Amino acid sequence: MKNITLIGMPGAGKSTVGIVLAKVLGYDFVDTDLLIQKEENRLLWQIMRDEGIEGFNRIEERVNSTVSADHSVISPGGSVVYSARSMEHLRDISTVVYLKVSCHTLARRLGDLKKRGVVLKPGQTLQDLYEERVPLYEKYAHLTIDVSKTDVAGAVALVQSALEAYESGLSPDTSLK
Repeated sequence: MKNITLIGMPGAGKSTVGIVLAKVLGYDFVDTDLLIQKEENRLLWQIMRDEGIEGFNRIEERVNSTVSADHSVISPGGSVVYSARSMEHLRDISTVVYLKVSCHTLARRLGDLKKRGVVLKPGQTLQDLYEERVPLYEKYAHLTIDVSKTDVAGAVALVQSALEAYESGLSPDTSLK
């Protein structure tokens, strides 16, 4: 199995599930937000403050479209799907798994959106952001796995099972693309 990229909304569990999945598979874990911070020598909120949303998106695209990994679980930020270039690169180097979570579950998990670093345009709600991004997640994912009603261990088991079926050419009990 090559790399695995987990995509989804903030609060879907990309980092948490990704770290545990990497341990279970014996893979490395790559958080592209941390790569961005390292390359820019600034925290994400500082980049957002200094560069704005569009500037951040350009930096995010540069980092995600050139990420190099082998036998790794890759966890990009939730906005990576706005960059076709990044997503095509991630699809080329990995199996892309969309961790699907209901908007209601996300709202409960996220709490204060500003403290969580969820960037909304003026007047935009979490529901608006959700409706904007879900079609993009579905477009780019090889596999879609609903993790709304499970804990981390359950989500890891679902992802592992779906990946094993996908890699062997069988149809897993998830949405396929």
